[in-house]
Amino acid sequence: MNILELSEQEIVRRNNLQQLRDLGIDPYPAAEYPTDAFSTEIKENFVDLPTIKNEEGEEVPTPATPENSRMVCVAGRIMSKRVQGKAAFVELLDSKGRIQVYITRDALCPNPEDTTLYNVVFKKCLDLGDFIGIKGYVFRTQTGEISVHAEELTVLAKSIKPLPIVKYKDGVAYDAFEDPELRYRQRYVDLVVNEGVKDTFLKRATIVRTMRQVFDEAGYTEVETPILQQIAGGASARPFITHHNTLDVDMYLRIATELYLKRLIVGGFEGVYEIGRNFRNEGMDRSHNPEFTCMELYVQYKDYNWMMTFTEQLLEKIAIAVNGTTKVQIGDKEIDFKAPYRRLPILEAIQEKTGLDLSTMSEEEIRVEAKKLGVEDTEHMGKGKLIDEIFGETCEGTFIQPTFITDYPVEMSPLTKMHRSKPGLTERFELMVNGKELANAYSELNDPIDQYNRFVEQMKLADKGDDEAMVIDHDFMRALEYGMPPTSGIGIGIDRLAILMTGQPTIQEVLLFPTMKPEA
Repeated sequence: MNILELSEQEIVRRNNLQQLRDLGIDPYPAAEYPTDAFSTEIKENFVDLPTIKNEEGEEVPTPATPENSRMVCVAGRIMSKRVQGKAAFVELLDSKGRIQVYITRDALCPNPEDTTLYNVVFKKCLDLGDFIGIKGYVFRTQTGEISVHAEELTVLAKSIKPLPIVKYKDGVAYDAFEDPELRYRQRYVDLVVNEGVKDTFLKRATIVRTMRQVFDEAGYTEVETPILQQIAGGASARPFITHHNTLDVDMYLRIATELYLKRLIVGGFEGVYEIGRNFRNEGMDRSHNPEFTCMELYVQYKDYNWMMTFTEQLLEKIAIAVNGTTKVQIGDKEIDFKAPYRRLPILEAIQEKTGLDLSTMSEEEIRVEAKKLGVEDTEHMGKGKLIDEIFGETCEGTFIQPTFITDYPVEMSPLTKMHRSKPGLTERFELMVNGKELANAYSELNDPIDQYNRFVEQMKLADKGDDEAMVIDHDFMRALEYGMPPTSGIGIGIDRLAILMTGQPTIQEVLLFPTMKPEA
């Protein structure tokens, strides 16, 4: 790198780096540093020493020493540094939190003839953001703060680019690292300097862990299915296309795991689930990212009514595991995941919000009403798509509390079993929370002849110009012909679930590395 491209601080840090090397100190040592404690655990388990009487007969704390106090070995980043002559205070950030370290020249340098470690290495060569290791004993300062009194200091990694350290004065933040684009691009910085960011992703991990636990306890098997597929099936979406050189065929990044998971139900699994990435070559906004995490679950001998009950119980358990309560605050809204949830057929929902009874209308009549309601580019849409767009335009955003929208028209649901008592409808539900779809579930279609005819209808939509219509997966059709038992399946968007459970405003806040435009 050209030195002219470096800032003044970066030049200073590189000089400090060289000085460490000149002193014979490796700024990036290879050896293991055997930590045995974390900041949070030290504070939680701290026990004050008993009091003693001083010469005046007053009760005072027993002075802390290496002999009567807990010895620890900790490591982390230097986040602040206050040097006061022969003593200094450092705030150390480890993977769990922060703890104060008290450093003195006499403790680090027992030989008064050689004070290099304190006066040169610590005071001059170490900067904010550097990683150090500290061995010492735990004590409480006169101001009451639990701290570590350093006996040994080890340089573990030198930072040659300064962190944007946020400073607070009178409750006001200065030098805050707040620009969303910078935060998402440089998540590694965001996690270090902005409190609460890491907590969001720890909660996301709890969501996935709890979900796995519930499924595993129910006896269902976690599996992995292909991401590269020759047919992008299982959903209505535009795929990413790539090329396999050896086979000389175009392949697609999967848009859903559904069709492969159903093949496994055909193969005899009681229940299978997969938590993994899907990819859809579509728009990006506050609730959409081109790659996203989805959980799909399929269980034999169940239907969508069973799945609704199972889903409510699952989400209730996740909410409690993440937040200790079923209630979550999102902006000015309080959402309660306590079961049971309202169940509302989609056509009734539209009628409730618009007064329109679409069940009695033809496709053309629905198209006219859709245009009146502001739905654009309706000419290529079939009846199902029109109903879906009307629902999205007039209803979807109004369902804040968890609500199962059920019984979708067959045209909207090419993989769903026909409703057992309502002609023209299917046994499908979508779970709406905070105005967005969170889950989609069916009583799965297992009639191979009906399924083939549905695929043919989808191809007709494709001929009309619907670039999200499904194509026929002949191998999946073959699997159905061998026989699939009655099955219920569900897909839950993990990113959207994380938004809800953590109270975040956008999908970018729950993705460690959201998709971004290339840097200019």
